[in-house]
Amino acid sequence: MATIQEKIDDLKKRQEKVKLGGGQKRIDKQHAGGKLTARERVEKLLDAGTFVELDQFVCHRCTNFGMENVESPGEGVVTGYGTIDGRLVYVYAQDFTVIGGSLGEMHANKIVKVQKLALKMGAPLIGINDSGGARIQEAIDALSGYGKIFYQNTAASGVIPQISVIMGPCAGGAVYSPAITDFIYMVKNTSQMFITGPQVIKSVTAEEVTAEQLGGALTHNATSGVAHFATENDDDCMQQVRYLLSFLPSNNLDDAPIVDTGDDANRMDEGLNTLLPDNPNQPYNMKDIIKSIVDNGEFYEGHAHYANNIITCFARFDGQPVGIIANQPNVMAGCLDINASDKAARFIRFCDAFNLPVVNLVDVPGFLPGTDQEYGGIIRHGAKMLYAYCEATVPKVTVITRKAYGGAYLAMCSQDLGADQVLAWPSAEIAVMGPAGAANIIFRNDADAAEKTAKYVEDFATPYKAAERGFVDQVIEPKETRPRVITALNMLVSKREQRPAKKHGNIPL
Repeated sequence: MATIQEKIDDLKKRQEKVKLGGGQKRIDKQHAGGKLTARERVEKLLDAGTFVELDQFVCHRCTNFGMENVESPGEGVVTGYGTIDGRLVYVYAQDFTVIGGSLGEMHANKIVKVQKLALKMGAPLIGINDSGGARIQEAIDALSGYGKIFYQNTAASGVIPQISVIMGPCAGGAVYSPAITDFIYMVKNTSQMFITGPQVIKSVTAEEVTAEQLGGALTHNATSGVAHFATENDDDCMQQVRYLLSFLPSNNLDDAPIVDTGDDANRMDEGLNTLLPDNPNQPYNMKDIIKSIVDNGEFYEGHAHYANNIITCFARFDGQPVGIIANQPNVMAGCLDINASDKAARFIRFCDAFNLPVVNLVDVPGFLPGTDQEYGGIIRHGAKMLYAYCEATVPKVTVITRKAYGGAYLAMCSQDLGADQVLAWPSAEIAVMGPAGAANIIFRNDADAAEKTAKYVEDFATPYKAAERGFVDQVIEPKETRPRVITALNMLVSKREQRPAKKHGNIPL
């Protein structure tokens, strides 16, 4: 009979075997491909020494197609919990060195367990994906596993932040769990996402495409909009995930952590008074305004490569995290289109779910015209933005820097859509359409049309008509923007808003 010490030694041997995953040869291959192992990724992500592993000795119970003799240390996925900046998080990391990280019944059960724990404890969940997909030998059991994961993703949506990190292949049904979560990170040149791979596409449609072209990081960050962040390598990715979480609360009942950034809340920037060109048709970079008004000029942009006519980012005002949505006059004159509407609507809903105030910077001439937009359903997509702003009950502060025309003015969170404070620069133009175009229609048959047009433009190319009607709360000098926004946010800290009881609304998806 074994002694206690022998049993302890046996435990250590078993633990070491599990930690070695698929063996040193496969670990070396992972490193040769420019990738860290699952355990190395977890260690990089979490505060040093805080990771507690769960279900270390779980293994598959499949006896199909020779699987009875296949070992699966840790069942191809590392799961557990730890801290990031001292705050509890749950994590799972698929281990590509063990049966290609493929998902079977017990692999899925491990993931579902940490999903349930994260929801129960009100802590963020980070999923690190690096998998060959469903374990074919387990057939329906593998598919059922994906279904359970999707269900838990949906149950946790809007309750805890869910972050998906793609650090290898992610194909077939495996892509839908990340798609349900709040943010997707990808690593350039080593991660891919697609429903059907290049070989299947070639056999069905005769199209030839590489895995990177089809579903690489830049494809999904710039073209499809599926992913939110493209990172340089595994190390960079883990650091960026940590940074994102610094802006977020742990759950929907908490507030985001306030930090002392050392930036004066009353700081003004004289440069803002001369930033806008005198010609209203000349572009400028909205990011220059964002840098000027947020704490230390620091912001974290999601979807930075997608729908660049609108900016969505996290930043801080006097230490308080907020979400910023801003038109970008440098791209398509800041017009709203299908992709920009989708991008903004989802970001608004995330901020609202997690108690992050929304600051809107407006310079929008309208919705993008054209048959492509109309045929693509710009009406439906634009309505998503309207719906998201109307639905949001978090503090909403709108700053109009220049153009705010027509339905796009409303779509950027006008007072009628629930803005709690609307600030306008003297350069703001708030109207159904551009004043020159409107005057040409109104006075086209008048003998003194030129004189009337000039007077109309003079009166309406300003924020004062809107201010006279109470649609603008304050007309401010541009240099005052930072302290005025902070004052508004401080005033709105105690905001409470009741809505009609209902199961859920029906957003025009």
